[in-house]
Amino acid sequence: MTFALELTVRMVGAALFGAAIGYEREIRGKGAGVRTHLLVALGSALFMIISQYGFGGSDKFDAARVAAGVVGGLGFLGGGIIMKNRHISGLTTAAGLWVTGAMGLAMGSGMYEMAILCTILVLICMEALHFYSTNLGERQVNVTLSGKDEKALAAAVESLGKDVSWFSLNRQEGGFKAEIGLLVKKKEKPIALLQRLSALSGVQVESME
Repeated sequence: MTFALELTVRMVGAALFGAAIGYEREIRGKGAGVRTHLLVALGSALFMIISQYGFGGSDKFDAARVAAGVVGGLGFLGGGIIMKNRHISGLTTAAGLWVTGAMGLAMGSGMYEMAILCTILVLICMEALHFYSTNLGERQVNVTLSGKDEKALAAAVESLGKDVSWFSLNRQEGGFKAEIGLLVKKKEKPIALLQRLSALSGVQVESME
């Protein structure tokens, strides 16, 4: 295999593996899909190739600095995905981009076995653990309830029992408003939760996030 063909295989392989990880995210309806993961893997591979072969004439150049720069840059990219709104979300996608960058660096350095193994393990993690992450355990939902009677509103919050992780009660024009943090089962669908809250006596559901 010629040197040019070797580098081409590294670039194309990184792009394909990144696209495979991105495809899994895209079918889950996540913001960072095939294109984002492909570009991250491709860019990481190219950075690694540049760090290995682009500065061959400099004896004082530390090739590892380029790889470290890629890791730092992916941290900013992941932070942007997580903090896109006031709620924490996108952690899995951000971690996926981070490990996709690592896979690209491995592919760019010619560590084919590690790059392939990384891709397979990421896909297994995303798919095999998807059932656990969406059906087992609990998630927090922020709910706003309103009512004209303070006692009825307090009784409605009390009826939710141990599901309430925190709440605040405030007076508003024409009545009262309660902001509540609920811990609900992940397997409980949003529509079912909305119906359960709407059935509470003497209160109205203003919002649910």
